[in-house]
Amino acid sequence: MSEIKRSNPVGINHLSLEVGNIAEAIAFYSGFLNLNVVYEDQASTPIPREELASLEMGDQFIALTRGDTRAADRDRHFGLVVDDKELVRENLERMGVEILPGSTMSFLDPWGNRIEIVTYSKILFGKSDPILETMGLGGLAKSERTIERMRAKGFLHTEPTPN
Repeated sequence: MSEIKRSNPVGINHLSLEVGNIAEAIAFYSGFLNLNVVYEDQASTPIPREELASLEMGDQFIALTRGDTRAADRDRHFGLVVDDKELVRENLERMGVEILPGSTMSFLDPWGNRIEIVTYSKILFGKSDPILETMGLGGLAKSERTIERMRAKGFLHTEPTPN
């Protein structure tokens, strides 16, 4: 039997969240994140701003699509990487958003999408220095423990500066 050749996953370009109202979703996410919002209404096949918007995060983005057909979700989620987790917590509390109980910092957006907030310094994936600089995050670094984990997996070929 011959082995099947498969493609290798490289990462995630974007994810799509279903929200009830695009403008309200942009206002919600802008309450705790600095965002660059991109609309597809200028494309060759325009999609109205009320139907789709992208929240850019350097070389990745979250697509917001209008719809509201799912129930609130306390299990399925995605991890949103930030530079300052405590600042997100402060802003969510200011906004009256409930932080869900548990060992992670998770919450539901107004449409029931569950988001877990993760600190960049503690995760294994990394953005290149040019992308971080373009995002205004030059100097964002990994923790010593994360550097050790990355080294153990063979992910490091140069020595990063820990934070």
